[in-house]
Amino acid sequence: MRGEVAICRSVELEADCLRLGEIRIPRRSFDRILVVGGGKATAAMAAGLILRLGQRVPLRGWINVPEGTTEGLSASDLHVCQARPAGVNEPTELAVQGTQAILDAVASASKRDLCLVLLSGGGSALLVAPATGISLADKLAVTRHLSASGAAITELNTVRKHLSRVKGDRLRRTCRASRLVTLVLSDVLGDPLDMIASGPTTPDTTTAADALAVLRQYDPERSLPPAIYRCLDRAPQHSVCAATASETVVIANNAAAVNAAADRAEEFGFQVESEAVTTPEGSAESVGQRLAQRAVELLRQDHGGGGNTYCFVSGGEPVVRLAPAEVRGKGGRNQQLVLAAMIELARHPAFRAEDRSRLVLLSGGTDGEDGPTDAAGAVLNAAVWQACEQQGLVPLDYLRRNDAYRFFAKTGGLLLTGPTGTNVCDLRILTIAPAHRA
Repeated sequence: MRGEVAICRSVELEADCLRLGEIRIPRRSFDRILVVGGGKATAAMAAGLILRLGQRVPLRGWINVPEGTTEGLSASDLHVCQARPAGVNEPTELAVQGTQAILDAVASASKRDLCLVLLSGGGSALLVAPATGISLADKLAVTRHLSASGAAITELNTVRKHLSRVKGDRLRRTCRASRLVTLVLSDVLGDPLDMIASGPTTPDTTTAADALAVLRQYDPERSLPPAIYRCLDRAPQHSVCAATASETVVIANNAAAVNAAADRAEEFGFQVESEAVTTPEGSAESVGQRLAQRAVELLRQDHGGGGNTYCFVSGGEPVVRLAPAEVRGKGGRNQQLVLAAMIELARHPAFRAEDRSRLVLLSGGTDGEDGPTDAAGAVLNAAVWQACEQQGLVPLDYLRRNDAYRFFAKTGGLLLTGPTGTNVCDLRILTIAPAHRA
């Protein structure tokens, strides 16, 4: 579900109040709306907000978004900062500058302002305000180290929150508006509000001690910059709650994307099953292997749904443990997942050569990005199998090097969508066509 669609379904200006999901705010209680936020889908969310409210309520503010996501967005008083290049999901100096502008805006808000915070996946890299004594380079070192080590997004955000002046409820504590409501496209499984975009407006359920525990696991030699440890050592070892409460509305999540995809598959006449996980699901390789094993079971059951194609839609977000930098290639978790599934299928004793034409597996990031690549993910079909054999490629070599992008570039299996206007984790689609009858 694109950001503007989710906003239009959740926001309505009624005769005497503004409806935000189930929240209703009396129109007489505010004069203007201050819009701030960041994320891969935040520009689309802002476009939906402008479309929904039009000129009926004055809007102003600042949002940080990736390059190439601002199509159809124009508002003279809403500054759109394209704070990072497309396909580079890391903080930049421009993101730091934009975040400071956001903090300044909410700090100067009046009691007659209503503050709307638009958050989506990728917000952690776009809302960046390093804590005192921490440089952007320090934060980049932490992010890269934890990501390369296979840390889950919840572990990564636990650390980032305690190295920031905007994450972990700090944006809300800075705000001086009369009321603050956060509208969220969730990219974290289970929708933990304090973890989405590192929870800039949600009371923090973690502590600096929790962040240190994560670093003890992934950096036992304390190889990260000393400033990181100094900052965490001097931080309060308990969570701090803001005195003023705010409200949050989750307007879309992974389950909504899975359900929408399943509904669409049913419209095509497929026999559909679906699953959206809500807890960490492990490595991309293990998820790919499980999907491959399920595919073989369905193939051997001759699963055709009485002549209909079987379709399994699943959602989640696995992790990848990166190969050493000196051998590492190019790819992302969805490409790695599909390549792992291909390898598992190839070595499964019950998988037959003729099954290749019956099976299609797709895995992609709903935001249109997969790792530091221009692909959303990858597709495995008969053509990919054929190209692999014709070129004499060895899939396992590419998997070990995290080089799935180059493998699928050579075999025609890259899923290229461009920015999608949403970000709600990943979607995987497995289809099994009926067997031909003699």
